[in-house]
Amino acid sequence: MTLLVGSLQLGLMYGLLAMGVFISFRILNTPDLTAEGSFTLGVAVSATVTVAGAPYLGLLAAFLCGMAAGALTGLLQTKVGIHPILAGILTMSGLYTVNLAVMGASSNVSLIGKETLFQRLFTQLAPMPKDSVRLLVGAVLAALALLALVWFFRTHVGLCVRATGNNEAMVRSSSINASAMKILGLAVSNGCIALSGAIVAQYQGYADISSGIGILVVGLASVIIGEAIFGRRSVTLGLISAIAGSVGYRLIISLALSTNLFPTYFLKLISAVIVAVALSLPTIRAGLLRRRIRREGKKLA
Repeated sequence: MTLLVGSLQLGLMYGLLAMGVFISFRILNTPDLTAEGSFTLGVAVSATVTVAGAPYLGLLAAFLCGMAAGALTGLLQTKVGIHPILAGILTMSGLYTVNLAVMGASSNVSLIGKETLFQRLFTQLAPMPKDSVRLLVGAVLAALALLALVWFFRTHVGLCVRATGNNEAMVRSSSINASAMKILGLAVSNGCIALSGAIVAQYQGYADISSGIGILVVGLASVIIGEAIFGRRSVTLGLISAIAGSVGYRLIISLALSTNLFPTYFLKLISAVIVAVALSLPTIRAGLLRRRIRREGKKLA
């Protein structure tokens, strides 16, 4: 039971990360590597503002800073003409220094003894169990973000962002500013990723400069697991499946570690293997199908 609750808590919080990755990789069809920098930016901003006594403001500030990071990557891609992968790497590299500066030139910031969002709610919602409060916070944030994104992608601007990802040439021929749509989409994507980092920082009680290492693989794994369960029929279903995939991913990792088959430091390797296997499945299926067709052709001959 504890394993399930813990997986739900973290899965919902990292669900924001998964939705952000879904926006960039699936809706915009852009390989954005800014995630590792923007997630850590959210962690750093949230922790710093929380230490100053404003945990709720820390979430908003992290979201806005993440949007700024995503917009910068978009500008590098559209206005400067830098390849999307290289643009993400450049922003991610620059954010390392920014994150250190936000954290006061320290590699970590402790929130022990500070009034975080969770500490406030523990007091306000007493005698509700702490695990229930953590689960409630994750569920509420994930639900609000999901509703906001579903609404946004049904607006005129949101539809233009989706169209830019589907067929950029057609969008440009329709006199829509495709560059602005791409910048906006990347801003929203990285805003969600930074917000995920912000709530995770307050959940775990500290911020660390290495928090974002490998986080893009986590987001991709969540998206792929969700799509394996629900498919890719619509944007709304895709966003929901990203959250479900995040919970599923956390459950898989927790089960793998609880069986003592793998030590804790195998976590990122397991994540990479999950993504690699999931991405290779279409190729494997196509290969098996070709073999079957060849066999049937030989039998008929």
